[in-house]
Amino acid sequence: MYFYLKRIFDFLFAFIGIIILFIPMLIIAVLIKLESKGKVFFTQKRVGKNKKFFYIYKFRTMRTDTPANMPTHMLENPDIYITKIGAILRKTSLDEIPQLFNVIKGDMSIIGPRPALWNQTDLIKERDKYNANDLKPGITGLAQINGRDELPIDIKAKYDGEYSKKAGFLLDIKILILTIKIVIKGSGIHEGVSINENGKSINYR
Repeated sequence: MYFYLKRIFDFLFAFIGIIILFIPMLIIAVLIKLESKGKVFFTQKRVGKNKKFFYIYKFRTMRTDTPANMPTHMLENPDIYITKIGAILRKTSLDEIPQLFNVIKGDMSIIGPRPALWNQTDLIKERDKYNANDLKPGITGLAQINGRDELPIDIKAKYDGEYSKKAGFLLDIKILILTIKIVIKGSGIHEGVSINENGKSINYR
């Protein structure tokens, strides 16, 4: 019953969000086109529910000559590829707005584990340990309010697993409220590769 009602909530939330944000999305689209050549939207192959692939939508924040199928965290110097408007969009998470269309389509939920890139086998395997890959991925989730990009892969997967066990409306509301606070503060967002104290590469956006 929870997941049935969750789908209804997701659809209504995304539909209303698209209507409210329609004008801001148009402005962002114009700014992207004015600064650099290329498409307004960026699509990327991601892992969905039950590890089925889908294409996630984002506003394009990088130049068109950025290496294809290369996660930002694997680029040596991602700053040289990120556009000026793109840097602002990424810092404020406004580049994620088009994922509301993924929610409408049913590829994603508002709340759930962030969808892994198709080639992030380390994260996918870790999530398998907690059955987190059985859930529909979300725009935001439990890991995002507990460190976001600062989390190493194993800890991120544990948070995703915890959500899979405790998923419910009260937890979803809590995650949504805390996500808004984090986005306003702009905390937990990093670009590039960093190594944690255990020598493991931290998986950034």
